[in-house]
Amino acid sequence: MPTWLSVTKAVLPYVGDIISATVPVFTRRKGNTEVSQIQILQQQVSELQTASLQNIGDIKALAEQFKTALPMLEQEMQQVDARLRLTNLLCGSALGVAVLALVVALVALLNK
Repeated sequence: MPTWLSVTKAVLPYVGDIISATVPVFTRRKGNTEVSQIQILQQQVSELQTASLQNIGDIKALAEQFKTALPMLEQEMQQVDARLRLTNLLCGSALGVAVLALVVALVALLNK
């Protein structure tokens, strides 16, 4: 399984929460009097506090997901590295056999 797929699977459940937390719908300024504007500002501040608390929770959950995903990524990287070494070894062996076959073919051609 590709490494990026593991990370995507770990992060994907939280993308909607992160987006909804970063685009909150705040109260619009519609008050004409000073008292109503102060109430609106207080409501907006409380909405911002609520959104920031939600962001903190989402960030902690995302950090936990990354904490579990990182060892998986390292393990996957080691497996890919081992496969790459094996592939390089097989490729080198195939190249050696091909060169040997070419030499045998040239010798056979020259002996005729």
